[in-house]
Amino acid sequence: MSQILSSEITSICSVKLPIGETLQIKRNRLMPINTDSKTNKRICIVTGIHGDELEGQYVCYEVIRRIKENPQYLTGIVDVYPAMNPLGIDSITRGIPGFDLDMNRIFPGNKDGAMTEYVANKIIEELSGADLVVDIHASNIYLTEIPQIRINELSKDFLLPLAEYMNVDFVWVHGASTVLESTLAYSLNSTGTPTLVLEAGVGMRITKTYCEQIADGLFNTMKKLGIWTGDVNETRKPIISDNENNVVFFNAPNSGIFIPASKHWTVLNKGDVVGSIVNPLTGDILNEIRTPQKGILFTIREYPVVDEGSLLGRLLINE
Repeated sequence: MSQILSSEITSICSVKLPIGETLQIKRNRLMPINTDSKTNKRICIVTGIHGDELEGQYVCYEVIRRIKENPQYLTGIVDVYPAMNPLGIDSITRGIPGFDLDMNRIFPGNKDGAMTEYVANKIIEELSGADLVVDIHASNIYLTEIPQIRINELSKDFLLPLAEYMNVDFVWVHGASTVLESTLAYSLNSTGTPTLVLEAGVGMRITKTYCEQIADGLFNTMKKLGIWTGDVNETRKPIISDNENNVVFFNAPNSGIFIPASKHWTVLNKGDVVGSIVNPLTGDILNEIRTPQKGILFTIREYPVVDEGSLLGRLLINE
């Protein structure tokens, strides 16, 4: 460890489990030695709320690796939380195993409540007051997403400038009616801690290029916040959509096997084929999914088996 860098791993929450086991949520705090943790700016990198979303694991590794490689440029606090749902990650389960709960539906929690509510409350308590929290998610095992940030329109004014630093391809501003108030991001944003929700890649996998792109964006954002003084890689300017009518959803009209015909994050013209649903028993094409307008394909089906109504992709209209 460099003599100018402190890297301290601590448990922010510890709960006894049956059969002598303990649930622990751990944090790695990186900061310059001999600095004041109460006055320095702080960014919190959060991931692993859903146990089957692993893209953030590589992002955490890459951020810590880069800081350790050039510790002289760190001027603030970087708190890294790779596993907010350690039981889910250990069991490759989206929710909290044994409780049948989506962890991102129980915030802000309750310190006097059940175990899951207590854990959620401790997480909120830990993150509150940060200059920025970045909550990193992947998609599920069914879909692949390009690196994007999703923002509640109620928080648009103060989150959008931060999102533009993050080196994502797309910023999607959602209507207030579509936002779940029990999520980590909503709970923190509503109480004054800026929190960005970043989604990229696919469930149960690590997409190295996406993770490195996100790491570049984090260092760019850290530099803007005054937490990092070193050079940063060139970042891209995202496409921003704050009109829900600009997003077209493709849903399967019938069951079958979905075979993509278009590349992810490419411009498609009206009438282009996104993919086909086929019958492997008869050798027939059951349906061709075509674009109604020109746009960019920013979500595509990864898992080929589909039922009627399954989401196949999303198109961002750019006419």
